[in-house]
This record gives sequence, structure tokens and C-alpha cells, in this order.
Amino acid sequence: MNLRNILVPLGAVALIGFGFSAYGWAGVAAVVGGLVMWALLHFTRLVNVMKKAAKRPIGYVGSAVMLNARLAEGVNLMHVVAMTQALGELLSAEGADPEIYRWTDGTRSHVTCEFRQGKLVKWTLERPPADADTPAQGA
Repeated sequence: MNLRNILVPLGAVALIGFGFSAYGWAGVAAVVGGLVMWALLHFTRLVNVMKKAAKRPIGYVGSAVMLNARLAEGVNLMHVVAMTQALGELLSAEGADPEIYRWTDGTRSHVTCEFRQGKLVKWTLERPPADADTPAQGA
């Protein structure tokens, strides 16, 4: 069980209780106003990320190599969608845990990401093999 599901509501109740004990009903109004502002900021970020992702094809990223370099373990799916500005191509069964998504670029390189409970646990970069008839760069 995720401890955050318990601590965030308890923290909000504790802040409201502190606001009431320190400043009465005006303190409650100030704390509730701050909590609403915090929720609205997160909602606005989510809407902006989804608005940008709606304009790009599913599973597309400008550069899979750059995405691979920028990923870090423990980031959530919304953070990865914000980095790629596109929704990932779902490879796992819907609702399954872990969730596996793939982002592919124009050179057919792709990054496959595995998320457990919404957090990135591992990812792999796969690049297409170089053609044998293509000369090597710098030669």
C-alpha cells in the first residue's frame, strides 16, 4: 500500500486543525484556500501536459536516444509524458501492473519503459541494426 495515500489526507487535516487552533475560522479559510490552490496548480499542469500530448502521435518521440539519457528511476508516468510530449504506446495489458510503454523516433529507435505503481523502474533503448551496405561514418 502506498503510504502517500494516508499521509497526504492526514497532513491536510493537520494543517486545517493547526489553522483553526492558531487563527480560528480565518485560519481554516486560509489553509483550505492554500490547499485548493495547490490542487489547481497540479490540475493545470496535468491539463497542459495532456494538451501538448494530444497534438502528437501516440508513441512518438523526437529522439529516443535523448529520452533514454534524460530518464531517471522513480519518475512518474506524467513526468515522462511531459518530457516526450506524447502518450506512450501501451504494450502491456490494460490495467496490468507493471505497465509497459514504448516511444519510437523517426529512425525506428525506441525506448521501452516499465512502470510499477506509476513509477518508472526500468527502461531499455533499442536501436535498429545498421545496414551492411551503408558506409560507416568518418571512413
